[in-house]
Amino acid sequence: MGNDTGAIRAFLLGLQDRICARLEGVDGDAHFRTERRAREGGGISRPGVLEDGPVIERAAVNFSHTISDCLPGAASARRPELAGRAYQALSISLIVHPRNPYAPTGHANLRYFQATAENEAPVWWFGGGFDLTPYYGFEEDAVHWHRTAREACRAYGQGEAYERLKTWCDEYFYLKHRREARGIGGLFFDDWTVGGFESSLALWRSIGEHFLAAYLPLLERRKDTPYGKRERDFQLYRRGRYVEFNLIWDRGTLFGLQSGARVESLLASLPPRVTWRYDWHPEPGSPEAMLYEHFLRPRNWLA
Repeated sequence: MGNDTGAIRAFLLGLQDRICARLEGVDGDAHFRTERRAREGGGISRPGVLEDGPVIERAAVNFSHTISDCLPGAASARRPELAGRAYQALSISLIVHPRNPYAPTGHANLRYFQATAENEAPVWWFGGGFDLTPYYGFEEDAVHWHRTAREACRAYGQGEAYERLKTWCDEYFYLKHRREARGIGGLFFDDWTVGGFESSLALWRSIGEHFLAAYLPLLERRKDTPYGKRERDFQLYRRGRYVEFNLIWDRGTLFGLQSGARVESLLASLPPRVTWRYDWHPEPGSPEAMLYEHFLRPRNWLA
C-alpha cells in the first residue's frame, strides 16, 4: 500500500461499509443513515448513524478525511516540532450503544496522519485501537474480548505488542477526575511508527479488521437477556462516564473541534439517553458493585 493516502482512504471506506452492514444484520430492523459531505481542501466526511433499533439504540460509524495547512494542537501535542504543518488525517471512528443493559458498549477507531513541510519528506504516524465498556460484567466476555485483541496483534506478527497496547489502553481510558476506568480496556496506540511504515500499517489494519470478531459475539450473546428498570437505570447512569470521558479527556473529540469537523457528526457517538445521580453508590454485594470491584480494575484477563 505504501504511504498512499488514496489506498488508506479506500481501506477505511471499505471497512466502514463492512461494519455498518454487519451491525444492521445483528439489529435486524434499523439501518444506517449515511451521507457524504465535502470538506475544505479536498477532504470528505462520511458519517453513518443508526438509531432506535430493537438491538442497537445508537451506533455511529464515521469516516473522515481532513486536508489542511495547519496541524491542530491536539494532534501535535506529543510532537510539538510538527505544530503548524500542512497535514492530512484519515480516520474511522465507531461506537455501538446497545439497548440491552447486559450488552456492552463497543468502541473503536483508526487514524492515519501525514504532515508535510516544504523541502522535507512527509512525517506519518498511525493511531487507534478498540475498547469495551460493559455495564454488567461477565468473565467469558472479557476473556473473549482480550483474546481477540491479542490475536489482532499476533496476526500482525508481533504478539508481544498486545501487552504494550493493553497497558496503553488501560492508562488512556481512565477518568482521572473519577479515579475510575471507563471499561475493561482493549488496545490503544498513538503516534505509532514502530518497525517502519509497512509494519505499522499491518498492525493498524489488523486491529481494524478484528473489531467485529471481538464485539459481535458479545452483542449476540447478551442482546436478548431479560432486564428490568434496575438494570436500565444503571446502564443510563454508567453511560454518563462515557460522556464525561469524551467531553473532558478524549483527544479525538478535541482534534475534531480544533479541525473544524461537523459537530453533529462529532457528537453522534454520545449515547442517546443518559442520566447522572448525585453521590450514588451501588449496594454492597450487588451485580452493580461487582462491576466496580472486579471489572473496572486493570487486570490480566488472559492469565
